[in-house]
Order: sequence, then C-alpha cells, then structure tokens
Amino acid sequence: MVATFLGDQSALELIGVVVVASSRWKFRFRSLQKVSAMHRVGSAGNTSNSVRSRKEKKFTYVLNDSDDTKHCAGINCLAVLKSSGPGGPDYLFTGSRDGTLKRWALGEDVASCSATFESHVDWVNDAVLTGGNTLVSCSSDTTVKIWNCLSDGTCTRTLRQHSDYVTCLAAAENNSNIVASGGLGGEVFIWDLEAAHAPVSKSNDAAEDDGAASVNGLGSSLTNTSMRPIGSSNNISLHATQSQGYTPISAKGHKESVYALATNNQGTILVSGGTEKVVRVWDPRTGSKNMKLRGHTDNIRTLLLDSSGRFCLSGSSDSMIRLWDLGQQRCVHSYAVHTDSVWALASTPTYSHVYSGGRDSSLYLTDLDTRESVLLCTKEHPISRLALHDDSIWVATTDSSVDRWPSEAHNPLKVFQRGGSFLAGNLSFSRARVSLEGSAPVPVYREPSFSIPGTPALVQHEILNNRRHVLTKDTTGSVKLWEITKGMVIENYGKVSFEKKKEELFEMVSIPAWYTIDTRLGCLSVHLETPQCFSAEMYSTDLNISGKPEDDKVNLARETLKGLLSHWLIKRRQRFGSQASANGEIPSGKDMSTRTLALSRIEGDSTAENDHVVYPPFEFSAASPPSIVTEGSQGGPWRKKITDLDGTEDEKDFPWWVLDCVMHNRLPPRENTKCSFYLHPCEGSMAQILTQGKLSAPRILRIHKVVNYVIEKMVLDKPVDSMNADGAFAPGMPGSQISHPAVVGDGSFWSGLKPRQKLKPCIEILCNNQVLPPDMSLATVRAYIWKKPEDLILNYRVVLGRVLAWFLKLSGNVVTSAPYNQLDLHVVKERFFPPILRCARKAFSKRS
Repeated sequence: MVATFLGDQSALELIGVVVVASSRWKFRFRSLQKVSAMHRVGSAGNTSNSVRSRKEKKFTYVLNDSDDTKHCAGINCLAVLKSSGPGGPDYLFTGSRDGTLKRWALGEDVASCSATFESHVDWVNDAVLTGGNTLVSCSSDTTVKIWNCLSDGTCTRTLRQHSDYVTCLAAAENNSNIVASGGLGGEVFIWDLEAAHAPVSKSNDAAEDDGAASVNGLGSSLTNTSMRPIGSSNNISLHATQSQGYTPISAKGHKESVYALATNNQGTILVSGGTEKVVRVWDPRTGSKNMKLRGHTDNIRTLLLDSSGRFCLSGSSDSMIRLWDLGQQRCVHSYAVHTDSVWALASTPTYSHVYSGGRDSSLYLTDLDTRESVLLCTKEHPISRLALHDDSIWVATTDSSVDRWPSEAHNPLKVFQRGGSFLAGNLSFSRARVSLEGSAPVPVYREPSFSIPGTPALVQHEILNNRRHVLTKDTTGSVKLWEITKGMVIENYGKVSFEKKKEELFEMVSIPAWYTIDTRLGCLSVHLETPQCFSAEMYSTDLNISGKPEDDKVNLARETLKGLLSHWLIKRRQRFGSQASANGEIPSGKDMSTRTLALSRIEGDSTAENDHVVYPPFEFSAASPPSIVTEGSQGGPWRKKITDLDGTEDEKDFPWWVLDCVMHNRLPPRENTKCSFYLHPCEGSMAQILTQGKLSAPRILRIHKVVNYVIEKMVLDKPVDSMNADGAFAPGMPGSQISHPAVVGDGSFWSGLKPRQKLKPCIEILCNNQVLPPDMSLATVRAYIWKKPEDLILNYRVVLGRVLAWFLKLSGNVVTSAPYNQLDLHVVKERFFPPILRCARKAFSKRS
C-alpha cells in the first residue's frame, strides 16, 4: 500500500497502487515523451526524432552592485583614442574580467563613463583600436567582436573562429583592415575586416532556416549585442547579419598557447609568443613563417614591435625583457629589471625607452641603449596593461581601478634626472639579488596624478540554506548579504569575519539546490539549468505574498524568470499586441510574422491561468538591472541588460524552456519533489495505528500538516462513555457524540462546551525520539534530524494539554513527575482517566 500526501488539502490520502497500474503509467509517460520529442531533448533510444540539441541551454543572470558605471573586476586591456577635432574629448577604452568594456571621456582630471559595451559572456582579454572608430575586442568566450566605438556603440560583427580562449590582438596602425588574434588553442588568425563586412549571399531567413554558418563556417548565426550608452534607451537589434564564406588567414605553427601578438604600422610583419618560449615571426599577408627566435626560458607574455618592424621587445615570465633585431635574427640586449613575470610593455614614440610592468607590481622606465632603468611607481596589484597618453601613462592592474601616472614620454630624460636610476643587468637573477640585499630603488612617484576607481571584486561566496540569500566577501574584506530573487544587496555587514557571519545566519532548513553561482566575473553570476532549477518551492505565506491561499506553492525559479523577463514581456505586448498570445504563438522579431513556438506540454503548473504578475520578492531593480547571459536555438551565447531587451527576441534567442515557463507557466517534469516516509505511533503508545504503508508528500510540507492528518485519521472522536473499564476504546460508530468537556488540538479549554463537541487530542510528531517543531518541513527533518538514506520514519503520540493538566490539579491526582506535555495517552488512560471523568461529571452537574 502506497499513500500519496495531498499537502494542499492538509490531509494524507491512501491510494492502492498495483504493479499493473504502475506499468500503465510508465507506458503512458513514454508515449507522451514520443509526442513531445520534437520540442525537447530526446530520451535515450528516441533521439532520432529530436530537432533540439541533447544538452539544454543554460540561462544565467549577472547581478551588479549599485554603480554599474564602474568595473567590478581586474582590467585586462587599455586603448586610448585621441580627439579627431579641436575641443573634443580624448577617450580611454577599458576591458575587464567582468566581461564588459567601457568608454571613458577624459577631461582635466576627470573621466566619465559614457558607454558600456556589453556582449561578451566571459573575460575581455584584449582590445585594439583601428580605423579611427572601430574597436576590436577578444574574450575567453572564444569570440572576437567588432564595435562601432563612437556612434551608439553597435557591435557590428562577432567572429567565431577560435576553438579556445582568445587572449591577444594586434592591429596595424596604418592598415585599418588588418587585425590578428591569438588564443590558447595555439591558433593565430589574420582578419581582413573589410572582407568580413562583405554583404551576405543569402537572405536572413534563408540563412537562419539552414542553420547559417558564421564567418568561420561553424554553423551558427553570430550574435551581436550593443554598447549601452549611459542614460539612454537602446533599441538596437540583438542580432546583426554575418558575412558568409569568409575565412581568415591562419598562421599555423604554434603547438601551444599564444599569449602575445604585435605588428608593425604597415601590417607587413607579425610576431607571436606564448608557452613555447620562442618568438615567431610571420608574414600576415600569407600566414607563412619567417623565423623563430629563441632566448627566453619561460612563457612569453607581451610583445612590442617598432614602427618599421625591425626591432622587437619581448617580456617573459622569466622576468626578462629582451630586444631582438629581426634583421640579424638575434637578441641584441637583455634587461634584468623585474623580479617576477613581465606582463606589459609600452615604448616612447621614438622607441628609445620602454615602460614595463608585471607581476611584481612595479612600473619601470628603461633606456634601451644605455640599459639605465628607473622605478616610476609601485602598485598594490600586479600590472596587466599599459597605455601611453601624451606625457602620461595609464596603468591597469588585476584590481578594478585604473591609474594615470606621469611618464614624460616625449622627454624621458627628465625622469632620470630626478635620480634613483640603476643599471639593468643581463641575467634574470641579478635584479632579484639587488632586491633581496635591501638596495631596492626608490620610486620616483608616490601617488598617481589621476585615478578611475572601480568597485571591489567578489572573491568568496556562500549560498545560505534558504536558497534565496547569498553571503559574499569582496577584495576589501567587506561582507554583504544578497537576495538573488531580487538581485540586490539587502545587508552590508562591513569588514567582519565571513565565517562567523555565515555561522550566525545558519538556518535549519532544507531547500533543493535550484541554481549554481560563481564569481568569475567579479560579481555574482547565477546559473539556471532545466529541470533542476524548478525543484525548489516555497509557500506564498513564507514569502509574505498577500492575496494567496495559505497552501499556495511558489516555484522559485519560475517567479525569478518572470521577474527577469517582465520588461521583455511588456515590450513584446507593446510591439506585437494580441499576437503574443498565450497559445504558444510568438511572432518573430524580424519579419513580424507569426511563428509557432511548439513547446513542451508535459507538465502544467498548479496555476491554471497565464499569470504574468511579478510578486514583490521577485522584482528586480530598474536602477541596477541584472544582465542575462543565454543562448537560443541559433547563434552563440549573448549578454544584455534586462532593461535593454526590446521584445523582438524569440525562440532563436532564448532557450525553449525559459519561454515555456514565462509565457505559459509550464514547467518541465521534475524529480525529487516528494518526500516518502512512514508514520507510526511511538513505541509503547496505545494510540491507533493509522496505516502500515508508505506515505509521500511535497518536500516543503510542514509538520503541522502531518499533525492535522493524524488528528483527522485517528479514531479518537468517540464518546468517552463508550470506553471500556480498562480505558480502551470500545467498538462504536465514528459519529458518536460526546457530552463532556474535550481536549482540543491547541490545548485550550472552553467553558460552556456544547454537548456534541468531539474529543480532539494534542498530537506531537517525533523523529529519532526528537519532537519536531510544527513549522519544520519534511525536507528539513530528513536532512537534519533523520540523516539517513532510507525512507523517513515519523512517530506520533497523544499528549496532555492544559485542560487535562487542570483536571489533574483539580482532582489532586498529580502523581507523576513528567511534564504534562510529555505524557502519553496510555499513561492518561491507565492512571488518570477515571478521576478526571468523575471530576468532570461533578463539575457539570453542579453547573446545570
């Protein structure tokens, strides 16, 4: 016998299930799977009819703190754009590990963020300017993106050729069409940007229907989002048409990862370096190898060519800087300036001096002829990139801020005249020895002339047991509490112990893990995957949602998705009106025609109506909106602010299961939503045995619902007169009436009781001999009290309430030292019922 627990009716119903019936349901479910195979991942043995990829697309949302005009992770790249006209501002472009690029309008000791480029879904590793108004960026998401940097920031192309992280770029100053990219896959590609922008050979729809290839022919329609100007609306289409049939030139030869690229002004020479410890020289016009230069003993991290292409500077993890003469094909000088890896190089316009920074957090200026070096400044974090700007130099680090320091690039001798210079050695250990001997140079500058601050990156997080709150710690040691269903910080504890605060916030509650989190981007990225994300539910009363029944269950993932896409739904209704109906037909954002979205109808939610109302616990702030990172049936992953969605996005942009949930309140089949258990009387108790079978109930069901079930099912509502002399219940009709006072469920006693009131005992539920609180859920009991893989076993017992204690005191029969709320029913029947009944009859006879 198997029982099904109907939690919404606060009762347990026993349902007999036989093997034949079970087999029938299995057959029906498999048939249903076949019907829906075209609309979801095919099950094993039935994949031939599925048109979707086997692995469903993930849906991610990225939470930002209060100020979105600042980077929240380390800066990986810098690019300076000089003003093209008098009076116009210069611009600084920064690319960060937070996945975004920002454009800063520079003034006299002021920098304002005028635009944010948001399309990459992973670290931005490098960015270069070419052609005056073209910005090219690369990312760990394996893409190279081309942006119109001075207009409204349109991402005009996404180039997908790399098989692994794209780590570096190089652009020819006098040839705006040539850009080279290198990555961890050992691949180096030379792109002709003009050819990549050539018109397409097919119409958009035809290309989409055929699974149109991108510029690399990998079979995906490339995704492009836009740069978001601060304080302005953005209605730019999410996708831009890709050119077909273009393939970049491949410089084949690297067997390992590429970390550095550089080219001369004309784009006729390309140099590359990486983990192979050699500098390779290429002809970018053909991709052919010219030479290979050996000398470094560790990874090459940065390269710099002079304008003519004859001399090349290289910085390595062996802490050395080397100057190569490509005409002589040899190293002509080596400079032991740093004590650790060299990550960034920048030269003066005449290529006579080099600025260098790296893992030792120091910025040096070195004369390439005299080998004289001077320490300009020291930082708190490793230096990742340098960019000269007039007589200043911008310095980016693994921190989220950017500093500007004096450089005297047009007259570097001024720096050396201030003293503190030293002669750079030619052995890697010489500079380290000087540092260890305590004769380290004194920096010329103590403070930067200007700084663009960022926000601290998150470095630690802990998901709390309620699965709605996440505790975080940033690089400054500040501890904050986030509510992920609202995307905001609800408590800032300051610089306190993370571990102690985690202990303070501990709750004995068990809710399924319906999401995962990482802080790779320096902020919280929340990942939802189907069907796991739909496993967590809470009662609306626990979420303080008014106007809902007490037993109304709220699916946390469904309501979170509705909150994230509420702006999109509003825009869609405004754009398409009644076409975006609830019957599954979603009009395409390109041709405005009705495109039927065939979605899974496996399991409907308990809410029948198509409810688009966003409840307060799931409202996301429009002042600091999160970004979503997702992928549809075509194209690669894309990222965009939820407030920048324009309503044209459809099933090609979003995963099918997200649309099915948000637009139709339909959820995929879920597992582990029920908890199986046995319910028995306590050992030694004479209470009635309700059932010998297994019960099942929703995991979130509270213990007080189990109490209600026991009260309803126990045969204790019989007249006391029908009780035998020994106190046992005599056979009788369930409808027997009671003409005496009763013990009610809440333990209270009411004077003037009606003669037909029935006896309702006070019930306690126990697990492992521990009394369970009424508001504890079954899942919590199993996780923290039962602690076994076997089915949960609960016990129940009838205890004395306040009324019975009053009777005992009145009759003078307090003959036990046990507290009244721990007395079991059989103790009462054997020792106390006779005097209690006599006292009760006497009291009522006097009243009458």
